[in-house]
Amino acid sequence: MAEINTGDTAWVLVAAALVMLMTPGLGFFYAGLVRRKNVLATIMHSFFILCLISVQWVLFGYSLAFGPSMGGIIGSLDWVGLNGVTLQPNADYAGTIPHQLFMAFQMMFAIITPALITGAFAERKRFKAFAIFSVLWATLVYAPVAHWVWGGTGQPGWLKALGALDFAGGTVVHITAGMSALVAAMVIGKRLGSDDGIEPHDATMTILGAALLWFGWFGFNAGSALVAGPLAVSAFVNTNTAAAMAALTWMTVGWLHKGVPSPLGAAIGAVAGLVAITPAAGFVTPIASILIGFGAGALCYGAVQLKSAFGVDDALDVWACHGVGGVWGAFATGLFATKSVNELGNDGLFYGNPALLMNQIIAIVVVSVFSIVMTWVILKIIDATIGLRVGEDEERRGLDETQHGELAYQI
Repeated sequence: MAEINTGDTAWVLVAAALVMLMTPGLGFFYAGLVRRKNVLATIMHSFFILCLISVQWVLFGYSLAFGPSMGGIIGSLDWVGLNGVTLQPNADYAGTIPHQLFMAFQMMFAIITPALITGAFAERKRFKAFAIFSVLWATLVYAPVAHWVWGGTGQPGWLKALGALDFAGGTVVHITAGMSALVAAMVIGKRLGSDDGIEPHDATMTILGAALLWFGWFGFNAGSALVAGPLAVSAFVNTNTAAAMAALTWMTVGWLHKGVPSPLGAAIGAVAGLVAITPAAGFVTPIASILIGFGAGALCYGAVQLKSAFGVDDALDVWACHGVGGVWGAFATGLFATKSVNELGNDGLFYGNPALLMNQIIAIVVVSVFSIVMTWVILKIIDATIGLRVGEDEERRGLDETQHGELAYQI
């Protein structure tokens, strides 16, 4: 019978708190990139989702994502209201910590994922539409994908059974959010004035947000080991290394491209590296994490330029960082994973097992298509019923005033 380990429990409690900090950190990261008139509205997106999804997860979200499996597709409603989610371990998920702690740790992932999408429609979405979208998306997109990749009570989710690997959320969190963000930006349309260029109002706020994200990401990735042991250490080292390498790469590529080393570029590059290492953190070596970070910095920088060329106003580059970074990280897991790091994982292509790479590609394609289609359907339904976008006059005045009646700055 599984027994609670106090060291593991203490570590995962701390890790859950670190991941919680990432959501307000994301709010600051995004808020620095928007105009002064939309700062509070942007921070409010992250803060509100922290509250909304915390309740949704306890009521039914956790049951759908991790409850007893219905054909490997979705969890049943057996655990609604945390019925049966006790203070004893659940060996299917984590055999040395209370089941409620595993639930709480996973809740923090469920919270930040829809918050990531908000960067795509910043400065122009009605708050009511945003609130409805967030709860529908968390229920109809996040929960099923989490079950496919991580669900395991009764029978594993179908992508888990296939053998696809995702240590801490590259597929579940970043591909779903990144692909959904691209759809959201296309459906809601460009911001007024975006063709003339929109400059960040406070770069220091964004860099602070990036630092908080980097700090919290140690809980995100190292905490996903669910034990206080060597695997958590490996994930911790890989996380820091990939972030640093991606920051250096993005800054250097931008320097060569534009002639100056951008502090904002370094911060955004670090986030891209954190995204890319997330699915691989507990499966690869430190040298592989350098290569993953390098790829993230270069590919995600290129994706920003590509998005601009196509005229899509993904306001805060969610697709470029999270969509492209998540795809690269999931793909790279299929290249660099090795059982020498994690015997519960698998060997990748460079360790003699091309089958893992194929499983990773299947997961990337399926999750991308599912996220795109479902997000489009949700947005179109909301637009047809209550409308997605604020009016032109409201957008010009700013969402702080028109949606919330408060201003971030009084002068």
